[in-house]
Parts: sequence; structure tokens; C-alpha cells
Amino acid sequence: MVRSAAAGIAAIATAKTKSRDKSKAGRIALPAASVLLGYYRDMLLIRRFEEKAGQMYGMGLIGGFCHLYIGQEAVVVGMQAALGAQDAVITGYRDHGHMLATGMEAPGVMAELTGRRGGYSKGKGGSMHMFSRAKNFYGGHGIVAAQVPLGTGIAFAQKYQEIAAVSVTYFGDGAANQGQVYESFNMAALWKLPVVYVIENNKYGMGTSVDRAAAGRELYRRGMAYGIPGHRVDGMDVLAVREAAGKAVEHARAGKGPVILEMETYRYRGHSMSDPAKYRSRDEVNKMRSERDPIDHLRELILGHRVASEAALKEIDRAVKEIVTEAAEFAQNSPEPDLSELYSDVLVDA
Repeated sequence: MVRSAAAGIAAIATAKTKSRDKSKAGRIALPAASVLLGYYRDMLLIRRFEEKAGQMYGMGLIGGFCHLYIGQEAVVVGMQAALGAQDAVITGYRDHGHMLATGMEAPGVMAELTGRRGGYSKGKGGSMHMFSRAKNFYGGHGIVAAQVPLGTGIAFAQKYQEIAAVSVTYFGDGAANQGQVYESFNMAALWKLPVVYVIENNKYGMGTSVDRAAAGRELYRRGMAYGIPGHRVDGMDVLAVREAAGKAVEHARAGKGPVILEMETYRYRGHSMSDPAKYRSRDEVNKMRSERDPIDHLRELILGHRVASEAALKEIDRAVKEIVTEAAEFAQNSPEPDLSELYSDVLVDA
């Protein structure tokens, strides 16, 4: 999980830390105040980091492709809240949020985006190809759905080595139509592999609406032919995601096989930084921002239940902005890779 709450944030938590309550939906018990504030901080860090990455891309400091996660923060923060340090995560190319959620440091991620030596892949991977073995984060993959068989393979290794861990494998609504996804489903179900497939349905595969691309739009049912249980989740509500994630991870960890979670979410920006997103109206985006924003939703919950004050939330935002500013400075000041790096980390003699 992203490092939620240092000393200052811990002090923000009120005396109601151990209290429990009900969410707006009236069905999910509120966690401790410190946990709620941790979720808020983690989502805000991803949002502010991505906003800064967008600015730096516009300034020419980030090259290549850059896919922002703005709007989808509740998915990865809620999922990560249910995982342990031994669990693995793998995803596609919209991956900066996943990196931060697993605990990868903002300076290292930003340095990789700018192609600098201080990045997680030594500046050679860029936005779509960085990894952290220490955090069990296996990428960042640029080929649509390529990470799904890899995530399934990680789950196979976990079971083969008798490691009490799960493989959380993220992919999008566009990738859900790829053939290799169903080959993976078959193997995962056949061998009861400990994998949780998370479909981040942000409504658009590149520039095509899921309504035009998917014959069966209930993506959580895509594993029915293999006996894989699936659930649709409100991906704009971090508590709903956390609840669903907890059950799915428990199922997979208990040796009962794979689970599919379809997260109904939304990206505010285009598919990538080069996408003007003319295939949807400004009113549609503004409506989602004003009515369904995951950070605003949690903020209202925190204030409405008097978990923390407005001033306390502003302090979290200030601290997060400082982290992002320092990350951007580190990235710009980190040296570029030496040309000799072109020949390193390419081949391993086994």
C-alpha cells in the first residue's frame, strides 16, 4: 500500500479512531479513522502525481506514451488495502497508480517517466515498463492483455512453490475481449490458481465505448464458462472496492481458485496524453467529476462523519503536493542513463 500517514497524518486522526459507522449506502461499516485518512491520502497522492506527470509531459520532460489514472484511484487503493506484502500485482500500461499503491516511491516512478537513471528501471522502461521485485510489482506492460497470462503464471508459481499469496492481475474493458484472457481463465480454473482478475471497466477501450465493443457487457460474467465466480463493484467507492477485494482475496488464498472483479470506474483524461477524447462529450466527463469522483466521495464521508476536519484534509493535500514536487525535482535532476546501459539487464545466463 502507498505509505499512508506519517506522524503528521496520524495526529490528524480524531479520538473516534476505533469507532464504526455506516457508509452512505448503509451497508459498509466504516473502518478506523486512521484507515480512512490513509485511503484518502493514497488516492490523493495518485491524483496529484498524475496531474504533475501530465504537466511534465506537456513540457516535453516525459517522452513516449503516457496513460494517466486520474478518476480510477479508488480501484487500486481499495484492492491494495486487502493485500499482504507477499501478494503480487501486475497490470497494463495505465500503471502509475498501481506502482504508488504498492509502495513504490514517487521519486523513483517519476524519474523513470523522465527516462532518468534514478528510475525503477534505470530510465530504460519509461511509463509502461517499470517493475519492483521488492514490492512484488511485476509491471507495467504495453501490449494489450499481455499481462493476463503472465499474472496467471505468477499464480501458478505461487501455488507450485506453496507460497500463501495471490496474484492480482489488472486489465481493462478493451483487453477483456482478447483471446489470451480466456486461455488464462481456463488454466486458472482448471488448476485452481490463486489469482484475482480485476477488470477496470472505465467505459472506453482507447476511443471506443464498451457498449460498441463488447457483445456481453456484463464483464464480470466472462468466466462463467469456466466456473469462475465474478462480481460487479462500484469502482468509484474505495470502501466498496475494499470489501469486494477482501472477499475475493480470501477466496483465492484459500485454494478455491480464481475470481473476477469488474470495477465500474471512469477515466477523466483521454486514453493517453496524445488523445483529445473527442469521442465523448464534455458534459459526460463533468457529470462524472461532479457526481461520482472517488476522492470527493471519500472526503464527504470523512467530513460528514466528523472523522477529520476540513483543515486536516487540507494539510494532507499540502503534504502530498510536497511529495510530488520533490519527486518532480528529483526526476529532473537525476542523470540520464549511460549508453552502456543499453547492454545491461538484457540477458541472464541461467
